[in-house]
Amino acid sequence: MALPALATVEELAAWMQREPAELPESAPLVLETASAIVRAEARQRFTRGTTTVALRPRDRSVALPQRPVVSVQLVRATGRVLRPDEYQLWRDELTLPAAVTGPVVVTYTHGYDAVPADVRAIVLTLAGRVLTNPADIRQEAVGSVSVTYAAETIGASLAPIERDQLARYRPRAAVMQLGKGRPR
Repeated sequence: MALPALATVEELAAWMQREPAELPESAPLVLETASAIVRAEARQRFTRGTTTVALRPRDRSVALPQRPVVSVQLVRATGRVLRPDEYQLWRDELTLPAAVTGPVVVTYTHGYDAVPADVRAIVLTLAGRVLTNPADIRQEAVGSVSVTYAAETIGASLAPIERDQLARYRPRAAVMQLGKGRPR
């Protein structure tokens, strides 16, 4: 299922200080692509949806990867569906009963009512860069006028500052020791 773009063509036109009719026909495709790049970097969908995931608990809890968590519809563990009074949800973390030792399957609703403004700004900025320099030109000159584009305007990629801004949306990672026993 394709996810919707995180910004509209009208928002892109306003962001670029143009009329929607002035944008090329490729504007919706560019917005979809910019949205996919932002989602991949943040590892978040941002839009409201329902997901089913299989997770392995650590210290009786699991972190649900898509945020913010709106509600939990189903938790299946140890071969049965847990009642809502058997687990506790706090933000994006589900605390399970001590008897649960194996993997759990969770169906939950997540996402924002509206795309966060900083995420929408990154999508619009990226789409604007692609539409401003669609041929990925580094430098061009006409007569005595020369224009050099910044490296960030080449290709459909995020600038380092944009990656840093999206880092706060990434799911938390747990550090786990791999291997058997203690090293000798």
